[in-house]
Amino acid sequence: MTTKIIYFVVNGREETAEFGQDCSDTEVKELFRAAAEVGPEHILKLFSPDGRLLKISASLQPNHKNSPYTLQLASDTCVVVPAQLGAMETRLQQLEHRVMELSQSPELLQDLDREVEGFKRKLQSVEHLSWMGLFRDNTEKFIHKTGPRLMSVHGPLLSVHGPPLNVHGPLLSVHGPLMSVHEERQRVRTTFLNMSSLQVSEEVREHLKTPMFDNWQWEEPEMLVLLQTMFVDLDFVSEFQMETRVLQNFLLEVYSHYNNIPFHNFQHCFCVTQMMYGLIWLTDLRTKLGRTELLIMLTSALCHDLDHPGYNNVYQINAQTHLALRYNDISPLENHHCAVAFSIISKPDCNILKNLSCEQYKQIRAGMIKCILATDMARHNEILNKFRSIQPTFDFNNKEHKDVLMKIMVKVSDISNEARPMSVAEPWLDCLLQEFFNQSDTEKLRGLPVTPFMDRDKVSKPSSQTNFIKFVLLPLFTELTKLFPCLEHILEPVRRALDYYGELERNASNPHNSMQTKT
Repeated sequence: MTTKIIYFVVNGREETAEFGQDCSDTEVKELFRAAAEVGPEHILKLFSPDGRLLKISASLQPNHKNSPYTLQLASDTCVVVPAQLGAMETRLQQLEHRVMELSQSPELLQDLDREVEGFKRKLQSVEHLSWMGLFRDNTEKFIHKTGPRLMSVHGPLLSVHGPPLNVHGPLLSVHGPLMSVHEERQRVRTTFLNMSSLQVSEEVREHLKTPMFDNWQWEEPEMLVLLQTMFVDLDFVSEFQMETRVLQNFLLEVYSHYNNIPFHNFQHCFCVTQMMYGLIWLTDLRTKLGRTELLIMLTSALCHDLDHPGYNNVYQINAQTHLALRYNDISPLENHHCAVAFSIISKPDCNILKNLSCEQYKQIRAGMIKCILATDMARHNEILNKFRSIQPTFDFNNKEHKDVLMKIMVKVSDISNEARPMSVAEPWLDCLLQEFFNQSDTEKLRGLPVTPFMDRDKVSKPSSQTNFIKFVLLPLFTELTKLFPCLEHILEPVRRALDYYGELERNASNPHNSMQTKT
């Protein structure tokens, strides 16, 4: 199929749009809206290099990279009438009231929310409590107790101390009285260190290598045990002479530097790292890349969102935060994640690279910086197009080719939720939207430009996914499967998710069809 390539500049960024002859005008317009990060209520205008207004449609003529078109946001089609102003004022008052409430004890509320959500997940699937399969040897039965939770190789035991959770009564967590962030981290540390000498069963080890892995079935100490297992099973501990306690300290420091926010938290860090780990095994990269390159990719995945504040780069720049000022508006978050990662590694008791040569350290540091900076979505098309250009003649002996592949692997892992079963992926979308809506609420309160795809008044769950899957996920995953046909099966859940959210979006826009479908 013949495709058209359109080069254009939007918001100072160089972008590329690629679409086939069978694309409709609507699909082409959605492609440009996704690049501009705006919704269907906004009007876009495309100009040629000589200033002529061009029609955004499937008939758009290809251009040369050296003569890019210019894409501009012309206006918002929404007209604010007095009734809408009243609604906006009411909404603003609600937001201000909410901020006042949260300001009294934000950590307490965040801890409570996280604990309640964790407890609900346990109640919904208690069978997971027994299948981690921890044991000291083949004969010893191991039972480990964490707070009110009991894990046994013979079956789940669940006990809850005290009365059930009640929003109108005393605030209880699944571990007893509500703990501060410091106390919770100490609990995780103690539990992890107590568990860390145990061996993970072969069944779990194998499941850990697949995209089917369900993060919602595991608590933080268990995730840390599984992360330690990844470093061991990929031979990093032996190859790079990592001391076990140093590796454990490093993992604990990484855990402690992820914030208690809806999406970019330690659980997300674990999911991204687990997907990277699975891809390494599924694509047999252990025979195609060196151990150093594998270590760069896995550790980059582990550290890629360290100390994420829950507000994206656009917010950092518009609000002129200390991160935006420090990094001159250039990928402020990703630069910060890198800096935090190496500040952890610089600690003697956390330095997993301390037994390497100076040259090895430089190679790993440079590789991690490249991979983590590549997760800035503003660079998505740049990196994907580079990979697309080298993919047909990819050479595992070519350093430039390998560098691009490593970036792609981290990027794929970072946005891979839809490659997992729907039961795993959909709760993550809810978490992401919660974080998005928090940001747009804050932008409204502070009088900052509101990020269109985060506005709770304009964005729906289905609409947030359809364009993202169609124009970001599928093209990225498709290019990777061309290099690794063995990954073709991970495209299926992505396609199913697109069909699922697409149908929800169509039904939402046409309630009559939805009623007919149900009958």
